[in-house]
Amino acid sequence: MGLIERIKTRLVRTRTALSDGITGLFRGGRAMDDALLGELEALLYSADLGPLALELIEDLKRRHTRGEVRGEDDVRASLKSSLLERLHVPLGEYAPTTKPAVILVVGVNGSGKTTSIAKLAHRFATRGHTVLVGACDTYRAAAVDQLAIWAERSAVQIVRKEEGADPAAVAFEALEAADVLAYELVILDTAGRLHVHKQLMDELKKIQRVCAKRMEGAPHEVWLVLDATNGQNAVQQARMFTEAVKVSGLIVAKLDGTARAGAIFRIQRELAIPVRYVGTGEGKEDFELFEPAAFVDAILAG
Repeated sequence: MGLIERIKTRLVRTRTALSDGITGLFRGGRAMDDALLGELEALLYSADLGPLALELIEDLKRRHTRGEVRGEDDVRASLKSSLLERLHVPLGEYAPTTKPAVILVVGVNGSGKTTSIAKLAHRFATRGHTVLVGACDTYRAAAVDQLAIWAERSAVQIVRKEEGADPAAVAFEALEAADVLAYELVILDTAGRLHVHKQLMDELKKIQRVCAKRMEGAPHEVWLVLDATNGQNAVQQARMFTEAVKVSGLIVAKLDGTARAGAIFRIQRELAIPVRYVGTGEGKEDFELFEPAAFVDAILAG
């Protein structure tokens, strides 16, 4: 099964709202008019595109006036073009440029952060990289235990300490071990307790400082995990994290049949941070490199 087909099988909700909805609008040979465009705008909002829906409709109106958009196929092609323009150029598979490369992963509890880290570790390990995971979310024993189970399944090593330990100390120990044992990648989990917002952000800054002190340039990447089902809340969470740490990439988790995939466009629009990977299910293999063209094709395929 190709990438587009794999994504199509998971983005049922968005494809139903967009692709199937567009087909329904033009059923019976219906011509384009203001009423149809109004219904199309509602479809775009239902896919969680937010204010972007109005921009897309205004663009369609201009193209229709110029005679460039006349029917269903033209509408699909126009929407694909417009949506692709609003996504970052694909970055490709992450490849460390220094060894060890340190990836700090942040996000709120419940976003799919710990599971995404496990999937990342598995993905990199199956591609031949040596991976060490640092369990810095020491406030939740369940998070550490979950990460340890995933690490064992993927045959990657983990650095962990007792519940309540200093997260920065865990990060330091992980970098120390990776340096001495010549690991290629270090992936650090972090806490995500928004109810103690200032404490959490201060803690993330401390982890960054400790990493930089132990290893020049570390962390080399800061990736934020967002829950695709959260819509506007995901954007608000992202703003809070980007205020504290320099986020270099996004992982959009839970992008399966329950999610409205339009959240990705809203996140890109408001944050201008590239999406690197998407989580599309519960299994360790349900994790895809984000390919904008394949993603747009999957949600607008006729």
